Amino acid sequence: MLNLQPYQNPTYFGYLAVALLPIMIGILYGRRFRWYETLVTLAFLVLTFGGDKWWQGLMLICYIIYEMILTFGYFNYRKKKNSGVIFVLAVILSILPLVIVKITPAIDAGKESIIGFLGISYLTFKTVGMIMEIRDGIIKELGLWETLHFLLFFPTISSGPIDRFRRFKKDYDAVPERDKYLSLLEKGVHYIFLGFLYKFLLAYFWGSYLLPIVRIHALGHGGISWWLVAYTYVYSMDLFFDFAGYSLFAVGTSYIMGYETPMNFNQPFKSKNIKDFWNRWHMTLSFWFRDYIYMRLVFFMMKNKLVKSRIAMANIGYLTLFLIMGFWHGVTWYYIVYGIFHACAIIINDAWLRFKKKHRKLIPSNKFTEYFATFLTFNVVCFSFLIFSGFLNELFFMLSLIHIDAADDLTRVDL
Repeated sequence: MLNLQPYQNPTYFGYLAVALLPIMIGILYGRRFRWYETLVTLAFLVLTFGGDKWWQGLMLICYIIYEMILTFGYFNYRKKKNSGVIFVLAVILSILPLVIVKITPAIDAGKESIIGFLGISYLTFKTVGMIMEIRDGIIKELGLWETLHFLLFFPTISSGPIDRFRRFKKDYDAVPERDKYLSLLEKGVHYIFLGFLYKFLLAYFWGSYLLPIVRIHALGHGGISWWLVAYTYVYSMDLFFDFAGYSLFAVGTSYIMGYETPMNFNQPFKSKNIKDFWNRWHMTLSFWFRDYIYMRLVFFMMKNKLVKSRIAMANIGYLTLFLIMGFWHGVTWYYIVYGIFHACAIIINDAWLRFKKKHRKLIPSNKFTEYFATFLTFNVVCFSFLIFSGFLNELFFMLSLIHIDAADDLTRVDL
């Protein structure tokens, strides 16, 4: 059976273009063929999880059944009662499969969990978000097919962006006006072609061509070197263009289908401080963590008067949020340090902004300071990506095992 990973090769895009054509025609004439969208979704799920990925497909089915039972069970319970204990239990049960997937490699010699599949993180974010909004009384109606369509929306299933159920349902229930859809269609095509530039040209140059060369030289020199500095910036560019390119494909495809999936990136390297960066980088993830973890934790501390100082409360929230984000990426020291690094960066940033507010007359504010702030933020972010990459682990803790092979590779590259 054929297996095609999302947005990875021309064949996938060929199938995608053919599949989207009837959807485009239908919306232009004021109709949304939900039955056809369902067939297209099933077809692309089979392409993604078929062939040698069949086990992942089976786990996806099991996961969806599990989460649907849990979500609808809690929805029906919430109509009658509102116990905090039951709510917490529902959230824990919802994230349990993801926790198992994440910790299994750490406790089982690097082996992947048998219940894991492509996109489990992003499906978990969706289901947890739904449970929390059910608790808040925001989600008052929950239909079977619209929930399945929301969870299994194929353009975003593997790596987001992370949508919200209420926003998705508005698009699911309505057909955009012709003029609005033509605007969406134009944007969607633009995003897809921009995604080609990002992922298949720029990410290829930085990641597939330049990064291996820089990596070999950095390993060959060992320790701190200018090649390590080069690796920092090359890896950062590759990470951005690869992930932003994928996100553009997902958003562009969604727009063509008449769904205004939120954007994931907004020129993050133009950020003036680290908090501004997180309002521009992987936005649907950072906003999800902000709304469902940070804000709820701060509210809990305020409600129970656990911490008197608002500054201390915010700092505890930052540390908790980014530690969870670090563990979500993986149970390894560099992901956890990456999370702590960003928490400390935001805490320092907030302290600086408070100091700056009190001493406005003493601290200049002009074009130079703005450019310098952007330059400083860019370098801080790139250093954090070096931590995130795991290359420091390879360079400093595994160098003795790979030094000879790296030196041989370096000789071949030089030749």
